[in-house]
Amino acid sequence: MRPLTEADVRASFVNADEDELRVMEMPHDFLLVDWDYLDFFAWRDPGASRRGYVLIPHEGGIIGIVLRATEPGRMRSGMCDICHTMQPGNQVALFSARRAGEAGRRGDSFGAYICADLSCHENVRLAHPLAPNEIRAAGQADFRLDSTRRRMEGFVSRVWEHS
Repeated sequence: MRPLTEADVRASFVNADEDELRVMEMPHDFLLVDWDYLDFFAWRDPGASRRGYVLIPHEGGIIGIVLRATEPGRMRSGMCDICHTMQPGNQVALFSARRAGEAGRRGDSFGAYICADLSCHENVRLAHPLAPNEIRAAGQADFRLDSTRRRMEGFVSRVWEHS
């Protein structure tokens, strides 16, 4: 991703109203973000625990969406729909996003189970432990990164496509 300013971020949202943009808080480490390392940028709002944000590059620009989270589960484990990482139940939450445009004004939304801390980008970079006689396939990490990026782009597109 290209480096973004706070103004770039606020201008990118396709499903946010003025009030949501006014109260949105940037992550505490925003000035330290390594943009070259990211395929997309996601964070939970430090001032509103049930709100999150995702930014993806699109045709030379940036598209952002506002997410709303449910409380994470308590009992069972779950798999993130974006990074396909198995997590304890309290680390996966249902995130929904109001669709952009007229569909969103009618109350239409789209949701997915996502890592509760929106850390999918980091989770796919963690190597899974291997069995004693297992060999890691070449390119496996690249495949996981590309797949995660495509799934996040698909999620954002489902929110944005109705605008």
